[in-house]
Amino acid sequence: MKSNELKTMRRMRRKHVIRDRVVGTSERPRLTIFRSLKNLYAQIIDDEKGVTLCEASSRSKDLQKGISSGGNIAAAKTVGVSLAERAKAKSIDKVCFDRNGYRYHGRVKALADAAREAGLKF
Repeated sequence: MKSNELKTMRRMRRKHVIRDRVVGTSERPRLTIFRSLKNLYAQIIDDEKGVTLCEASSRSKDLQKGISSGGNIAAAKTVGVSLAERAKAKSIDKVCFDRNGYRYHGRVKALADAAREAGLKF
């Protein structure tokens, strides 16, 4: 088994353990992220209804103007602020954070900190 496959399998195992504990409700939806090499995606989900309430990514047209690369910490901060603003517009202020099996450092931490600074509570 290649090291990349093993790494992905371990992340998926961590992801499932986290998802057993973290559930988004109407009062406190789940903020989940996906991190690829070139881009970063975040969305707020109500798991009871199975609906995505709002999303932001480094690929969206309005965010690409302010960032040079979608896969760095500066892009993660921009995505975090944008997601928090979109959530505030829909009167969402409390979320539970689903790191999706990724370690809490680097881009994941930058996105979370930026969302907190912009007004989301988790």
